Amino acid sequence: MRSGAGARPPAGTAARQGRTGAARDATGNATGNATGDTTGDTTGDTPSAGTSAATAPSGGAARRTGRPPRVASVIGWTALSAVLPGAAHLRAGRRKTGLVLLGLYLVLLAGIAAVALTADVALLGEALEWLGTISIVAVLAALAWFTLIVHSYVVLRPSELSKGGQVVTGVVAGVLAVAMAAPFTVAAQYANVSREALNDVFDAPTQAQQVPVEDPWEGRDRINILLLGGDWQENRKGVRTDSINLASVDVRTGNTVLFSLPRNLENVRFPPDSPMHERFPDGFRLPANPDGSREDLLFAVWEYAENHPEIFGGRKGMGPETLKGAVGQTLGLEVDWYVLVNIWGFARIIDALGGLTLTVEQDVVFGKYNEGLVKAGTRRLKGADAMWYARSRTNSDDYTRMRRQRCVFNALLEQADPATVLARFTQLTEAAKGMFRTDIPRPMLRHLVPVAAKVKEAKVTSVQFVPPLIHTGYPDWDKIRRITAKAIAESTRGADATAEKRPAQAAGKTSRADSAGNPGKKREKSSASSIGEGCGPSRTADAAGR
Repeated sequence: MRSGAGARPPAGTAARQGRTGAARDATGNATGNATGDTTGDTTGDTPSAGTSAATAPSGGAARRTGRPPRVASVIGWTALSAVLPGAAHLRAGRRKTGLVLLGLYLVLLAGIAAVALTADVALLGEALEWLGTISIVAVLAALAWFTLIVHSYVVLRPSELSKGGQVVTGVVAGVLAVAMAAPFTVAAQYANVSREALNDVFDAPTQAQQVPVEDPWEGRDRINILLLGGDWQENRKGVRTDSINLASVDVRTGNTVLFSLPRNLENVRFPPDSPMHERFPDGFRLPANPDGSREDLLFAVWEYAENHPEIFGGRKGMGPETLKGAVGQTLGLEVDWYVLVNIWGFARIIDALGGLTLTVEQDVVFGKYNEGLVKAGTRRLKGADAMWYARSRTNSDDYTRMRRQRCVFNALLEQADPATVLARFTQLTEAAKGMFRTDIPRPMLRHLVPVAAKVKEAKVTSVQFVPPLIHTGYPDWDKIRRITAKAIAESTRGADATAEKRPAQAAGKTSRADSAGNPGKKREKSSASSIGEGCGPSRTADAAGR
């Protein structure tokens, strides 16, 4: 027997050592596989600490050794993740991530459901104060949803598909990501456009206006807003208020009375404590023009006050307040705010809505040389034709024009439904730029929005102070105020009778306002009528036309 490094062990010993080594290898492999499987099942996304990736693969690596994904499966689970976040992650075995995403999504749905069940139109008014924040949140939501869809696609291992499968699934995932992010992007755009439009119309609130008011309608039943149509232009100095209406709105029910005053009303009176009353104690009266025309009519009050700041101690821009005072004195009401609309700019609003369906009773001629014509019939008119229908005095008079203006207003009120406004929102806001002026404080918007929503569904009546009801040259001011008080009382009484079914008022009992304003006088016939009376079909025809 030889000794040393080159000596061979006996044959039996070598055999025993081989069997022992094989046993050790088998045990090691079994232990490694068991450890890897257990680690993958229990930890999900993370390999066990202290185990190298080369010797003990994580559960994710172990899963990759199984059956490769299919195109239909990747598309299906990615699509499901678009409406049920976390589904693709759970499918890929990433339990923690999938459950977190799904939980957050369910919490979000519960919050949205709670808001939807408890919210009313007042929430829209509140949202006007947060348009900037809403825009930012919507952009972040779009980015988050886009990222979610892309990551859901990636965890499904599309790289193991064939080249064609990768292209198909990648395109589908991209379309899904864009489609899910698009609504949030549109919402952000709408919020931003709305904020810019409001900033264009309303001045930045002063410190006094920023004081929060929980209930601005406490102690009052109605608000009175002066609605004016003017024709100012860049190449024309001054503003003539050719359309003068006052909307008196019941803040509880939305019932509204629209009072229309003729532009040619003479001897207009002003509040006793106003500088204009001091200048014109017997009414607004100026010398006639050389051609016999007059500029001392109701429509000229705004422009006259603007051109004579010396009457107001040098204060400029007193046109709106002066006209508000004159209309309030005429009707016996306190005017809260005014809204001035550029009449020709209003045509852009109608075009942005896609036109307005009106019934034209007879041909309406317009133009300096009578070159224009709006033909009779019921059809959808463009903005310019609708405005000429409302404004033309050719072969007509101011009173007929007032009626046509009321018909246009009624058609707009009926046809500007929420769906149409939402679908054409961007066009409407673009068309509205530079065509409104108002003194409504910006913080009041959140309170006015719920009232406006009530008006949409409430009863709107109209009183037109035109001959033979009144004489525009020699107005009976007391009669005008009696008619105004009566129309408001009937509007309020109608709301109360509907809500409470009060038999005394339903039977025609004289209201306290009538008794106080007309002691011993015979009760006058009501002058209020439906705002759409005599206007022909508009909403029905419009629906049929669509």
